[in-house]
Amino acid sequence: MEDILRPIYQERASQANTLGVLMIEKRQKEMTVTDTFDSVMLIIVKEADKPVFIKHYTYTDKKAALHIITETQLKKWILLGTNKKIFEWLYNGRVIFDRNEYVSQLKSELKDFPVIQRKRKMGVEFAKLIRRYMDGKAFFENKHYLDAYNDVVHSLHHLARLAVIENGFHPEVTVWSQVKQIEPEIYKLYVELINSEEPLEKRLELLFLASEFLIHSKTKMSIQHISDILAEQDYWSFNDLIENEELFLVYSVDLGRLIEYLIEKHFIEVVEVETKSPKVYHRYYKVSKKD
Repeated sequence: MEDILRPIYQERASQANTLGVLMIEKRQKEMTVTDTFDSVMLIIVKEADKPVFIKHYTYTDKKAALHIITETQLKKWILLGTNKKIFEWLYNGRVIFDRNEYVSQLKSELKDFPVIQRKRKMGVEFAKLIRRYMDGKAFFENKHYLDAYNDVVHSLHHLARLAVIENGFHPEVTVWSQVKQIEPEIYKLYVELINSEEPLEKRLELLFLASEFLIHSKTKMSIQHISDILAEQDYWSFNDLIENEELFLVYSVDLGRLIEYLIEKHFIEVVEVETKSPKVYHRYYKVSKKD
């Protein structure tokens, strides 16, 4: 198949905008990695009119996919974890063009997982964890147990990914096999939730208690990214927060819920500033002096 695709990637490789080209071949037991295609050709470019461009090809009984993605889009996927296959493609794809060792450096960076990137990624997962955990708890308190179960499963998944990141690794598609080795207590919670013969209400009640402790133990480390940014000013309005490109990129719609959780747990303080209306105050936020 590569012989058929060679003219396509050679044309792209000759363009100064192209940073790297990787070829990913289908493996029989892992067909989902290539979305059942026999080959996927990943082309990374500096910039393009569209962040993602995909084209499909057929040749006799084979099929191939061409993915052209911008550097910005790639880094967003790596940060947010919204395209799980991208890690498999970068780790195991065969590099067939690499301008100025861009792909090699990227793979090395993924392996080393620098502290600043780890902080950002932990912030992403922690914010998602808090949203799912709080939504699940609200459903539970209102006796909507199946909805609570759905949110709890997702919150455990984010907790698992958080544990993997905390230990210096990128969470992969097989995150539970990673967590089983790294933090078996989280793995045990997950297994008990899905395999226990206890009534669903009882399972959820016990899991919320256990999760509360695990979340608390990871909060301080998980919020270093947002705490560092908030410490840059005396206090922030919420609009200031969402206009900060870094905060909005990392937390997006989860930012409001995260702020309220951190206020409840005394990691963030509310600053009230008088308005022209009596007894009405502007609400601002700052990092708590809590140790």
